[in-house]
Order: sequence, then structure tokens, then C-alpha cells
Amino acid sequence: MASLFGLFSTFLFILLTAAINTPSVGAFKEFRVGDSEGWRQPGDNHTAFYDQWAATNRFLVGDSLRFEYKNDSVLLVDKWGYFHCNMSNPISTFNNGNNTVVSLDKPGSMYFISGDPDHCKNGQRLVIQVMTLHSISNPPPSIATPPESYLAESPSPLSSSGASVSVSVTFMISVVVTCLWCAP
Repeated sequence: MASLFGLFSTFLFILLTAAINTPSVGAFKEFRVGDSEGWRQPGDNHTAFYDQWAATNRFLVGDSLRFEYKNDSVLLVDKWGYFHCNMSNPISTFNNGNNTVVSLDKPGSMYFISGDPDHCKNGQRLVIQVMTLHSISNPPPSIATPPESYLAESPSPLSSSGASVSVSVTFMISVVVTCLWCAP
């Protein structure tokens, strides 16, 4: 019985270690921009509609956005083009009917606007932040690391490194499994 329990514990340890340290395969997601509303000019008093939609989602490299629209287009623009609804120099233009899928292939900010200047000025524009799996476990230094003056006053023994968190969790699991293994 103890041998069977030990074999099961070893299997469980290997499975948990692999699950913690390996990103999910096929875990990429396709987001429908605007959910059921799609890509359209927001109604009155809803100019922040796409900002609110983006804030409720987390976008990773490998994910994609699906824009569904009618009698419109989607332009991928730079930051200036986004804030000024400027369509004169888009990075990419999509007007293939009513269904555009854009792959999120690199981390960073992406800016989208409607191809209709009035729609853009009325809130039909979207900015998203695309992250890597590494970005999730290691927030940007401006968020994760307090200012130097704060560190000088009260140094913290804790690390914000995702790698050390993963190692700590793996170590804790191995201690528990070892204890269970050695238990009579």
C-alpha cells in the first residue's frame, strides 16, 4: 500500500510541477471586439465603450481580435493617429466586408480606429495592451519595484520575480510530497 501511495505521490508531483512551469498549449483566445455590440459607433454618452471593453480583457501574444462591422473599416494606427483620429498614415487598413481578424503577434500597445472620422471622434476607437506570458508573472518595474527612497527606508526580503515564485511553489510541493512519501 505504501509503495502504491509513493508511486501516486511521485506521479502527482511530476504532473503539478509540469503544470506550474509550462504554459497551456492552445490557450490562445480570439476576442470579439465589443462583444455582442461588435465594432460600431458607440451610442450617446458611451464614448468610453471600447476603453471599458478593453479593461475587462487581458490580451496575450498569440491571441487575436475579431472585428465584426458593417459599412465601416478598421485601421491600425500609431498612438498619434489614435488620439487625433488621423487616418492619413495607417499601419494597416482592413475593410474586407464585415469580418476582420487581427493577430496579436508582439507585445506592446496597439491602436485601432474606425475608418470613418466621425465614428472615431464619437468613440469608435480601441487601444489594447498586448502582454507576453512573461509579462503577467513579472509586472513592469514601475509597478513592481517601489522607488529607491522607499527601499532605503525599509528593505523587503520578498522578490517580485516570477521565476522565484515558480521555484518557491515547486519547492513547497516537493516538500509536501516528500513528507507524504516518508509518512508511515
